[in-house]
Amino acid sequence: MANAELVKLEGVAKAFGAVRALGGVSLDIGAGECVGIVGHNGAGKSTLMHVLIGGVAPDAGRILVGGAQQTAYGAAQAKALGIRCVFQELSLCPNLTVAENARVFHPGVSGWGWRRRSAKLILDKLDEIFPGHGVSGGDLVESLSIGRRQMVEIARAFTVSDQPARLVVLDEPTSSLDEHTALQLLAYIRRAVGEGVSCTLISHILGEVLSATDRIVVMRDGKVVVADQTGAFDRARLISAMGGVESHAPRQARAQSAAEAPVQVRIRPARQPDGQELVARRGEIIGLAGLAGHGQTDLIVAAFDAAGRRGAAEINAPVALVAGDRQSDGVFPQWSIAENIAVRSFEKLKAGPLLSLKRERAFAEEWKARISIRTPDVGAPILSLSGGNQQKALFARALGSDAGIVLMDDPMRGVDYATKLEVYDLVREEAARGRTFLWYTTETEELKNCDRVYIFRDGIIVAHLARDELTEERVIHSSFAGAH
Repeated sequence: MANAELVKLEGVAKAFGAVRALGGVSLDIGAGECVGIVGHNGAGKSTLMHVLIGGVAPDAGRILVGGAQQTAYGAAQAKALGIRCVFQELSLCPNLTVAENARVFHPGVSGWGWRRRSAKLILDKLDEIFPGHGVSGGDLVESLSIGRRQMVEIARAFTVSDQPARLVVLDEPTSSLDEHTALQLLAYIRRAVGEGVSCTLISHILGEVLSATDRIVVMRDGKVVVADQTGAFDRARLISAMGGVESHAPRQARAQSAAEAPVQVRIRPARQPDGQELVARRGEIIGLAGLAGHGQTDLIVAAFDAAGRRGAAEINAPVALVAGDRQSDGVFPQWSIAENIAVRSFEKLKAGPLLSLKRERAFAEEWKARISIRTPDVGAPILSLSGGNQQKALFARALGSDAGIVLMDDPMRGVDYATKLEVYDLVREEAARGRTFLWYTTETEELKNCDRVYIFRDGIIVAHLARDELTEERVIHSSFAGAH
């Protein structure tokens, strides 16, 4: 059971222009308790957490910490009270080292030798949460894979110097982690909660919420619709509370022999010691699996770079990319939603030599409806959307283009369960029409949508499984077998 109430939000409301993000939400979190918060994209989860950590001022409502009502509540006050956050979009400074980022978060680590002490602070916590993490204090953050950046962000939030860590808000903390690393984090969360630290966990992976939390709060349209002890929920009740989504059967392997279809992609990893290549034929969905950071993204980038050029890689159709790291590689932050969706299709949206803004808007509205992007206006800035809805815009950009090959680099980061099922259906439909997909995912469950799967370790292909050979055990075994 949780101890005394640590944080209480009462009647919190927030609107951004015409969009009501929160409509009078109340939430309490006890000391030594993990509270799961679930809901579809745009339900208000991240906005509520930004209110909690002092990043957004509510239009109405009260915030109490340790029973004391907070006035002039902001990020500095929240941090001084021991409230931390792991952001879905990550908040590390990419041009600084891991140790320097820890120092930014802990300014009290100063004086002679601060760099060594700061590195020890963050690396000790990384060792505790993610044994075998492969990060050093001198690594530039921009040189790290997105998975390792997420690990650093998580570890930094749990570090303690001169300020306590009483509540850690985790907003999609496993979205860039492979299954093995995600399990390390969930085990650590339970240890930390057992030691008296409180957590809130936002995740679209429902199994994580069911396994790691004490209570679950379900949000829909800016309000809390259900709150109960975790033991009172199962997957079906969670899905029903969020709005109800029918489960879809995984994709079956193509009845047509793959040998009958022309090759669309043939590419060999740069470090591959043997002659093995990744081959994708027209209409196939090819999965890329293995532990995060083991060459899957490198191969996707190599395929993207090779499109339209002669070289070792064979790319036989136009290419589009759905980036997993949307802030670095996906969205154009200064552009509107419509511009972000249409940028890959400007040629077909021209009226004469110039882009037709009318056609651009109609194109964006069509895909807004088709993929359920939650916004009242496609002319609004792309950053006005929640993270999951930004990711939907990237899917719309790729699937609305003329690309015969779609490269997907762990594209479901921060995407809700209902949208995932809709996207799976879209991918299947497009594959049936002859589109080819290369799909890297850190979620083993998603591999069931693929015809064939290549497993990577240390930058090379170590296994190639047909759809009917695919099991979680074989993926894990191939990911670790022979690793040092």
